[in-house]
Amino acid sequence: MLALALFGPQSAMAWWNGDWSYRKQITIDTTPKGVGLSADAGRMPMLIRLHDGNFKFEDAKDDGSDLRFVDGDDKTPLRFHIESYDGNFGMALVWVDIPAVKAGGTTQIWMYYGNPNAPVGGDAHGTYDSDTTLVYHFAERGAPAHDSTANNNNALSPAKTINNSIIGIGAHFDGANVVGLPASRSLAVAPNGPLTWSAWIKPDGSDGILYAQRDAGNAIIIGLDQGKPYVSIVSDGAELKAIAPAAIPTAGWHHVAVTASAQTILYVDGKQVAALNTGLPPLGKAATLGGDTSPAEGTTTPAQNYVGALDELEISRVARSPSFIQASFASQGQNSQMLAYGEDEENSGWSGGYFGVILRSVTIDGWVVISILGIMAVVSFTVMANKTRYINTISRANVAFLKLFEQSESNIEKLRSLLEASTTKGLKNSTLYRISEAGLSELARRSQKGQLRSLSPQAVATVRANLDRVSAYESQRLNSLMVLLTIAISGGPFLGLLGTVVGVMITFAAIAATGDVNINAIAPGIAAALVATVAGLGVAIPALFGYNYLITRIKDMTTEMHVFTDEFVTRLAESYPPSGGEALAAE
Repeated sequence: MLALALFGPQSAMAWWNGDWSYRKQITIDTTPKGVGLSADAGRMPMLIRLHDGNFKFEDAKDDGSDLRFVDGDDKTPLRFHIESYDGNFGMALVWVDIPAVKAGGTTQIWMYYGNPNAPVGGDAHGTYDSDTTLVYHFAERGAPAHDSTANNNNALSPAKTINNSIIGIGAHFDGANVVGLPASRSLAVAPNGPLTWSAWIKPDGSDGILYAQRDAGNAIIIGLDQGKPYVSIVSDGAELKAIAPAAIPTAGWHHVAVTASAQTILYVDGKQVAALNTGLPPLGKAATLGGDTSPAEGTTTPAQNYVGALDELEISRVARSPSFIQASFASQGQNSQMLAYGEDEENSGWSGGYFGVILRSVTIDGWVVISILGIMAVVSFTVMANKTRYINTISRANVAFLKLFEQSESNIEKLRSLLEASTTKGLKNSTLYRISEAGLSELARRSQKGQLRSLSPQAVATVRANLDRVSAYESQRLNSLMVLLTIAISGGPFLGLLGTVVGVMITFAAIAATGDVNINAIAPGIAAALVATVAGLGVAIPALFGYNYLITRIKDMTTEMHVFTDEFVTRLAESYPPSGGEALAAE
């Protein structure tokens, strides 16, 4: 553990999956330093922009299929999909499903990469919640825009594309091309039903319709009027219009969003700019993007088609919160302050990090010493485990025997009866029981010719000799194999030191032979040589602790056997006192 702490790379949490070699922490900042949300945004797809400045493309697969995203607990995988990935030019766009974006704090997720055997892990449909009904990235060239959600609301006609959009490839409208959307149930709107529409735009002109959906005398139209974003609602031929107070510049990209429920709100660049105190009329027919193929008569909405670029169209059948709109604008824009990318971390397994570098520098002689120390470690740990188990078994059995011994009330014959009648499991594992058995066996031998009534001092001394003999044998059994621990304690550091000295000698000999004298040439060899000393200490220190613990318990048990021997002999003399001064009364 000490070696890992010293040499292994430090990481905040456990590694999600050891098959991945690298990871990077990504922080979502909703404090005033980041985006400054005043309320929770909830679940939302977050755009991760990767480039050479924040990601090492050379360590990932060429197509990015080994990318994985994990929640801040470093356990829960997050759904994601890759919009574009170009390892040669060092650019990638990835959408990640964030379970909860909370206000006034930071949220961490992990990005893992560096697994050449990883299968494709993207899930475009799972990246969006069930309320998201359409998402166009416009990454298709010469083909209709593909819906990234599970609703399959693919465009009915292709859009012209541009390379340098705000998010990868985008669509371009020249005033003549209008893209049709399908008339699906998921895009239909009930009376006063909820809706969210959002997109990034870069207009080339001052007027134009971005989006229109009509159904008989009802319609919703989103567009530009003299450069000002607006939303127009037509219900039974009557129009209500909310327009932004200022025109947006044509030089840059801007985020336009509309949410509708009981109230219809227009957002520009994440901020509310206008609103209508009304909801939407029922709409069930096909919508158009970039123009209006059937403008309504008698409305103030200009019929001019849109001229300019458009990217990242999203439609939902719920009215997203102002925080959601604000977070979408902040996270999808270029140079977002909402996302912070941490340093790349390497897997801290044995093959990675500083410890991996050191192990790869260990020479053959070092591995020989480390192997011997490994055998010593296995032997010492086996001895400590078996000896601890053996001593614990004896200790429990001694406790059970002493209870019977106390019940005998200094009467040896009663003790014999209690032992013969006892059903206590494992009683024979007691060292005190085996000592008492030796004394009781001697008494049984002496009583074969008649009833034993007394013992002479010489007979008592003979019984003590038998008890001492058994006690000595038990002490030897308790101390058996303890010498292996003393060998590990004293020999481990010296073997480690031997390996270190030999390793240092080889390192300096190699330097002398090559003439390459610099810290980069010396440091790995010296560090690898010191591994042998660390291994020696790793063997000796646990063995020292285990030896001191075991020898203390063995001494306690030996003392207990001596005390019991004295007490047994004393009770024996009381139970069979010598009669009439005869030397051998019992005989």
